Amino acid sequence: MAKTGFCDSKPLLDLHMKDGRLVTQTPEDIIMGRQEDNRTGSAADECGEISIALLYTHGFQGLPSLQTLVPSFLRHEVETVLEKLDLIWDRTFAWDMFLDMMRTQSQNSLSNANLPHYFTNAARGILVDWLIQVHELMQFQEETLYLAVHLLNRALQLLNVSTANMQLLGVVCLFIAAKKEESLLPEASGLCSLMDHAYTKHQLLRMERKVLSVLKFNLSHCPALHFLLIFASVARCSATVVWMARYLLELSLLEFQCVVFLPVQLAGAALCLARRVLQEPPTPEAEAAWCLASSIHVGSEAVLLRIMQILAGVAAEAHETYSTFIKFSCPETMHVSRHPGLKSIAGLLGV
Repeated sequence: MAKTGFCDSKPLLDLHMKDGRLVTQTPEDIIMGRQEDNRTGSAADECGEISIALLYTHGFQGLPSLQTLVPSFLRHEVETVLEKLDLIWDRTFAWDMFLDMMRTQSQNSLSNANLPHYFTNAARGILVDWLIQVHELMQFQEETLYLAVHLLNRALQLLNVSTANMQLLGVVCLFIAAKKEESLLPEASGLCSLMDHAYTKHQLLRMERKVLSVLKFNLSHCPALHFLLIFASVARCSATVVWMARYLLELSLLEFQCVVFLPVQLAGAALCLARRVLQEPPTPEAEAAWCLASSIHVGSEAVLLRIMQILAGVAAEAHETYSTFIKFSCPETMHVSRHPGLKSIAGLLGV
């Protein structure tokens, strides 16, 4: 089986309580546990004796202090990154915020990738691609796009909407996301004009009430983009790798089968695939930093490889009619969508 590129360690969901050490087997909530690997000559020696695994179990009851479980250098790195990315106001609470990000990502994830019988994955992809165009036109923040698609995915599984109203549903999800993330909002009438006035302002606002009601006003979402930027900064990735990973991550929005994966898994897989596509010459410092970043991903090798295969397949088929392809083909994004390596990477991963 092809390797993902993460530093090799024990499977992240295969810890046990032995000799007073922390262990779990249940994937429910997030804890942090030490993994000690005594193998000689393995990647564990490269990364240090201890790697941190973010796991899912029933809570923090009975655990020793997290401060003693997390190496201080890893915690310092994460706190520095959150501060640099302006994701926190006070560094005092940086680590608590990161733990909360890890908890909440699973609370709002979808358990299956089942679309309504009358709505295909291809039709959803066309809708999301159009939403990306509108997002670009409105010059919204990237977080707004990820939240809008997340709300759309949840609404599709909870709300009975006819195919004739799918475009309206997509715009409403973008409108709601903008209300949460943006400081300047578009007028409802302006959004109707983007749809060639196929719907009235009254219909838009009525659909907004339906969506908020079926979602029970729960708009929480930790975007995979935040995890990607954290990983990339901890791993000291180059600008080219970051842009390539952002491109691959945005392509994941077009694939509905990606909704069953956690944001942290999507981010880790996108970053690892970007490194494989670009094949930048390794340095000892960069590899050490990558091992540190690898220690905070979640998921087995098989899960990460599956995500990488999906992303590689989408990237290999992306062409100049894709809004994301166009967005990431400009000089500001270092033309990453046109990189020739994207055409051959699918074969290397066994897609």
